Amino acid sequence: MRPRTRSELAKVLAKREISDEVIAEVLDRYDEVGMIDDAAFARAWVSTRHQGRGLARRALANELRQRGVDAEVAGVALESVDDEAEAATARALVDRKLRTVRGEPDAVFRKLVGMLARKGYSAGVAIRAVKDALAARDAEAAEFVEQIDPDAMADE
Repeated sequence: MRPRTRSELAKVLAKREISDEVIAEVLDRYDEVGMIDDAAFARAWVSTRHQGRGLARRALANELRQRGVDAEVAGVALESVDDEAEAATARALVDRKLRTVRGEPDAVFRKLVGMLARKGYSAGVAIRAVKDALAARDAEAAEFVEQIDPDAMADE
């Protein structure tokens, strides 16, 4: 089992038809003894999901919100993923996927940008990472990506 947030535990207890007063009392006691720590949960979640699944800050923020982590607590945890780390992770994901993907450069470009978008990367970060990786791949791909303006595409 993984650690749970206060909100997740409250939902489980409510589902078992435990009264709200008892739930609040139990969760307050868990807070006192350190069994529930949403800030520690958020930090660990961000670290493992960014490194393990390659998720961007936007996707991580959404996951934390779904688990009931306060926006301020989530924001602090997300500060550990800076722009450089996010760009490097995007590039690593593209490099790994590029080993197995086949097709014309434009189809590969769309497929890889789409993969990064599903992981929460902004259009600008995704386009730059894919453009750089394709340029390093081969001459045909390099010629295709020369025509791409990541700033113009990200604005669309």
